[in-house]
Formats: sequence, C-alpha cells, structure tokens
Amino acid sequence: MSNEASGGIKEKTHVILLRKGSNSRMALKEKIVQIYEAFFQGEDPSRGNANFWDELFLLKVNTQFIEAEIEKLSGEGLLNLKENFNLLFYKAVESLNQENPIRIINALQTLCALIRGIFRKSTGNYGFDIINLLIGFDAADSVMQNLVESINHFLTGDFPCSLKQFSLKFLLVLITATDNISQNTMLEYIMNNSVFESLILNLGNQLFRLQLGHDAVSVLTMLVQYRKYESANPYIVKLSILDDELALTGYAQVVSLLLSDFNRDYQTQTNEQQTGWFSSLANMVGNMFVPEEKKIESVKANDLILLSLYEAIHLNRNFITALTHSHTPSTATTPPSSPVLSKPPALDLQVTENGNGDESNATQPTNLLVTFLEYSSIVMQDTKDTVRHNNAKLCLIILTCIAEDQYANSLMHDVNMTFRVPLHRMPMRHRKVKIEKYLTSRPLVASLLDLMVEFTMSHMMKLFPMELYLRSLGIIHRVLCYQKKCRVRLQYPWKELWTALINLLKFVMSHETALIKKHDIFILSSKVVNVFNLFVTYGDTFLPNPNSYDELYYEIIRMHQVFDNLYSMALRYTTTEGEYKDSAARLTNNLVNVRAIINHFTPKVDSWSAANNLSSLTEDQVLEVVRSNYDTLTLKLQDNLDQFERYSEKPKETPFFTQLVRSINCDVRKSVSNLSAQHHDMLMELSHVS
Repeated sequence: MSNEASGGIKEKTHVILLRKGSNSRMALKEKIVQIYEAFFQGEDPSRGNANFWDELFLLKVNTQFIEAEIEKLSGEGLLNLKENFNLLFYKAVESLNQENPIRIINALQTLCALIRGIFRKSTGNYGFDIINLLIGFDAADSVMQNLVESINHFLTGDFPCSLKQFSLKFLLVLITATDNISQNTMLEYIMNNSVFESLILNLGNQLFRLQLGHDAVSVLTMLVQYRKYESANPYIVKLSILDDELALTGYAQVVSLLLSDFNRDYQTQTNEQQTGWFSSLANMVGNMFVPEEKKIESVKANDLILLSLYEAIHLNRNFITALTHSHTPSTATTPPSSPVLSKPPALDLQVTENGNGDESNATQPTNLLVTFLEYSSIVMQDTKDTVRHNNAKLCLIILTCIAEDQYANSLMHDVNMTFRVPLHRMPMRHRKVKIEKYLTSRPLVASLLDLMVEFTMSHMMKLFPMELYLRSLGIIHRVLCYQKKCRVRLQYPWKELWTALINLLKFVMSHETALIKKHDIFILSSKVVNVFNLFVTYGDTFLPNPNSYDELYYEIIRMHQVFDNLYSMALRYTTTEGEYKDSAARLTNNLVNVRAIINHFTPKVDSWSAANNLSSLTEDQVLEVVRSNYDTLTLKLQDNLDQFERYSEKPKETPFFTQLVRSINCDVRKSVSNLSAQHHDMLMELSHVS
C-alpha cells in the first residue's frame, strides 16, 4: 500500500492495479477489491504491514462487492472465513475510535456491508450463529460495547452532522437486518448498551433535529418493537417515563412535518383537479395511467411515522402536551425539515390550514393533533385494500388512545383552545364535496366528532369495514363518557351524529343477508343503540341546552320505523339456535328505552294530530307534544352505559402490530440497503472540512 495513502486523509478512490483479462484486454481493478479478494480467499493481507488497517479505511468501501462475495459462499465456505470476518469486524469497530472522520465513515460502511451480507446469508439455514460468525462469541460483549459507545460518542459529541446521520443509518441497518426484528439477537447488545439518551438529546436539540429527527425517531420506534411482548424492553420503559419537554416537543414536530408533507401533497393534487374542465380531463386521463400501487405506496410510507406517534401516545402520558402544543407556521417552532424530504423547512401551512390558501388563515395556530386529524380524514376515505385499511385502523387506534385519556379530553374540550381543522371529505354520488373557504375555529373534539360522522356516512359499502366501524363508535362513546363524567356541554350539531348513526342502522338492516355471513351485526347495532341510550339517560347533563334533548326525542320518534325494524330483526335471531342468538338478545335488551320512548310518544302525537285535524305535523308541533308528556314517561335505568373496556395492545392487537412491524421493518431495510450515494457525498464533504 502506498505511503501517500497513509500520509493524507483524502480518500483514495482511484488507486488501481492492472491485470490481464481473459480476452487479453487490460482491465482495471480497484485496489480495495483486490484486498477484499484476499480476505475471501482466506488470506490475511494485513500480515507484515503495520499500517494496513489505517490505510484500508482511507480507501472507499465497495459494499456491493463484499455483499456479493458473501452471497456466493457455501455454508462451509462461510465457516472457513469466520476468523477473517471476526478480524475485519473487530478492526472496523476499532477504527471508530480514530479522529479521522473519513476512516470512521468507511469503517461504518464496512460494518453495514458485513451485517447485511451475513444476515442475508443466514436465511439459507446454514446452521451458523450470526454473532459468532461476525464477531466471535468470546469477543462479542466487549466489541459490541465499544461499537455502541462509539455511536453514542458520534451522536452526542462535536462531530459533523453528516457523521451523526450516518451513525443513525448504521443503527437502522443493524436493527432491520432480520425480517422479524425480535429474532435479531444482535439487538440484545443495543438493549444492554443504550442509545436512548443520545437519540433524545438530538430530538431536544433544535439545530440537529432539522437533519436527524426523522432517523432518530425511526431508530427509537424500531427499538421499542424488539421482543416487546416477550421480555422487558428498556426502550419501552425509558420512553414511557420520558418527561423531557424539549425532546417530546421535538419528537412531535418530526411526526408533524412528515404528516403535513403528505397532507400538502394531497391538497395540491386536489387543487389541480379543480382548476377547470380541461385540467380535470387531463388529470382524469393522467390518473388512468398512475398505478394504484403508487398511491398505496404513498400511504404505506407513513406506517413508520404513524407507529412512532402511536408508541409515544400509548406509552407516554406526557406526550399529550406535545400533541396539542400550539404554534403558528411563522414561528421558530414550525416542524423542522427532514433530510429524507425534498420539501423546504418553511411549510406552506396556509394551504393545509384552510384548504384553499386564503391569507386570512395563513397564521392560524396549529398543532400535531390538527395535522393528524387532517391526515386521518385523507387516509380514511379509501380503505378497500389492506395497506390503506391497516393505515386507517392505526389512525383509529391512536384516536382511541387519545379519546380515553382524561387530560387529552380536557384539552380537546377546552373552549379557549380552538383550531381550524381542514377535514377532507370523499366525493360520493349523492353529494358534492363542499370546499369551505373559511373554516370555523372550534375545540378539537368537534373536529374529532366530525371525522367520525364523516367516516360513518361514507363507508356503507359492500366491502363493509366492520372493525373500523366498531373503533369509530368506540371513539364516539369515549368522548360522550368524558362529557357525561365532567358535565361538559359542547356546542355541537348533534343531529348530524344521530342522523349518521340511524343511517348506519338502516344500511345494516337492508344488507342483513350479506353482512350476517361475515359479521356479528348485532354487536355493531348494540354499540349504536347504546350511544343513543347514553344521550337518553344522561343527555340532560352534557347536551348544550334543553332544546337539544327535545330534538333527540324528536329524531327517535321520527325514525321509529328504523328502531322497530331493528327490534324485529333481533327478535328473529333470538328464537332460533344460532351463533348470534346471545348478541341478538342483548340488542333487544338495549332497545328497551328507545322502544319505551317510541311507544309512549307515538300515540300522544297521533292523538294530538287527530284532535287538531292535521294529517302531518311540523317539527315544532311534535316537540310541543314531547315537552308536555315527559312526566308520564317511564325509562329503565341501564347499567354501565358510561363504561368502556380500556384499550390494550396485548393480546388483542398483537397479531396486527406484529405484522405491521414486519412490513415496516422490511421497508426500512430497503431504504438503507444502499447508502453509497450518501457515503460518497459525506466523503466529499469531510474531505473539504479536513
């Protein structure tokens, strides 16, 4: 190896040797490749050369060659090269202690290639232990401790941001090396030698957060998944008790930016489709050639960031404050830029805020929950394929966690904390999409309820998303339980909710034959009826005024045929031995008060109508009858209307999250499978710095 290589710090990319090819032409071969070849032939090219390793890590790494050579090896060939793999891994880790950043970057890239190559080969069932093959059992503890200490040193010390970022990329390579993250035994060393504090430090640093936030949140989220159902995971414990306000706010801002980016892209596409007939035609034709897979991929890309949001909300009660932390687009707390995005850090939030870019709303306050509600309104529009269905399901799980949190509810219901939330509605045959030029600033819970009403109205379809409906109704129920408990009188158009729920019951009954083959429609119907029961029994404590309570009775009486038919349908299934007999019986019991209202007031209305010689009555006339006949109405006190089973990930949701994490894991691994371009840019940057 040349003296020039050891004397300078500028990487030697073009040091070459000449060899004669089989066709007698002179072919060029990089020196680094010749060194690798010696390694894979079982030789130790460092023998007799004291400067070998210092010089090796000044040469640009050829990761593709390393991975390809490992792929060629048989099981026996791999085991024969164990000593060389151990030596190369050990020397790469040792080089991380040097001051030269180029050596450090090349050493990290070498480690990436070894990890990717050996782990990929492990899928062939060759019967070798990865840790032993890569590091050696005897040295593994000390080598991995040194490796993690070096990574922490880079992340927290005075090093170029590009080196910090590559350190995070390396961690992602290591974390995602196996399809099932819980089978990656090397992560035990990351459990025992924590990087948590380093990640949190970067999230709390506004300067570093600009470039490192996305990768830092990704690393933390993936580490939380490791054997989370099998043993104590220290990252779960540490995230659950984290109370560093700067770090939590930084975490929230990273998530907010990535979701805002998706929202903004959607709004841009929507605006383009509304710019005249020619443009609409062009877009329609263009969309015919836009693969559906591309649209699905854009949603799938958000799975990791949604999982990050879920883990923070699910594990850490302190995160609720960061979730609702208010800022305006022009302030310094605007969600920062991320290195993986091409968008500039200055967000054009006036479009996101009001949907049309009106300047009067450009500086309205916003927060992560506002952004997330808008995001949810977009992805919930189409849930037909598995990817989008699962994305919408995760949104509803997150909203469930928020809706059953006392502190989150107090913030969402606070009349002094109002926001303009742009909710997107799916175009349907029976309605046009209304574009609101000026959004009303309201408590956040009003937008949450709007989102649930919209979901209810827009998903009555042949491919019925039963699970999503149950979650949506659960969110509505949790919000009402809070209002009843705290006697919060929300100014909200409750009639829209009642109408949506009644329409859902009508849909279920008209599609009974098809739905009953796949779903227990009586559980769904009972949840709807119990929402009405909650209003009937406790509505006087949380409805905004007595008129709202009267209107509730009016809607039940006006739509009595729906409830009568629902009772008749349930009764049919209670008289036969079938799998739905018990749930049908529970539904008939749940209908007792609604039927009591109908049976009490309908004769009174008919009698008043006859006495006044009127064939049909106005709403005011019916309401007058209702108000004058409350005293003689007898209702049954139903138990547990304001109780719900608190959300628990384990065991019900374990299969869902296991599969989701496996999918995310493979996507992340693909994203860091080739860091050559980033590697080259960093080497150029570091050469100039040096």
